[in-house]
Amino acid sequence: MVTITLDAVDVALGGRGVVKGASARLDPGQMIGIIGPNGAGKSTLVRAMLGLTPLAGGAILIDGQPIERIARRDIAAKLAYLPQGQTLHWPLSVERLVALGRLPHLGPLSRITARDMAIVEQAMLRADVLELRRRSAIELSGGERARVMLARALAVGAPGLVADEPLASLDPGHQIDVMEMLAREAAHGALVIAVLHDLTMAARHCDRLLLIDKGRLVADGAPAHVLTPERLDAVYGIRALVQATGSTPVIVPLERIEKREPAS
Repeated sequence: MVTITLDAVDVALGGRGVVKGASARLDPGQMIGIIGPNGAGKSTLVRAMLGLTPLAGGAILIDGQPIERIARRDIAAKLAYLPQGQTLHWPLSVERLVALGRLPHLGPLSRITARDMAIVEQAMLRADVLELRRRSAIELSGGERARVMLARALAVGAPGLVADEPLASLDPGHQIDVMEMLAREAAHGALVIAVLHDLTMAARHCDRLLLIDKGRLVADGAPAHVLTPERLDAVYGIRALVQATGSTPVIVPLERIEKREPAS
């Protein structure tokens, strides 16, 4: 299991503050969605959690240890990462590409083992790409490629999984499949963090949502608590129908709200 603690985290890019004072504790056994408008700082925050973007202030702890004191390979073994918008340039087979997920567990000059390959096969099965194993990765459609990259992240076998926009390029059926699979990982004890834009998918499948606006964490809690009409107005600038189905809200954006300048 793995726990991430954010303590007043600041991140700056090009001298501009992108994440500002974010604090939260992310515990195993949860599926946590990070939501917010484009440019809010969601991807920057998750990259900071992975040690890929330096902090301008505050601290990030992984299992109580400051992230800057943890070797990159050790972070990769604890937190598998599925970045957004990956482009493939090498004609590897799908099976070989997914097997790259085992690299954090291999020593210098060591070879992949039968146990590693069994984990790779299970990852392909869970991501619904087993039938693609012999295909060249550069010949895949966008949706197939997204599922293969998810399989590679699963092949790490890490106690944590960070997925940045895992639903991009997927048809509705595979979007549901991926969200259900991520939720199962959390139910089995993993810490799952996903950057999401589909608010209804986030509400339906996530245990907890972190809402970020202009770099600040403005809401943190259960989906029904975070996704209120007032917050959707204030953060996204939209009027939306928020309808509860059981304990899960369904969000239907209706229109942009025209923001008026305050009277002078």
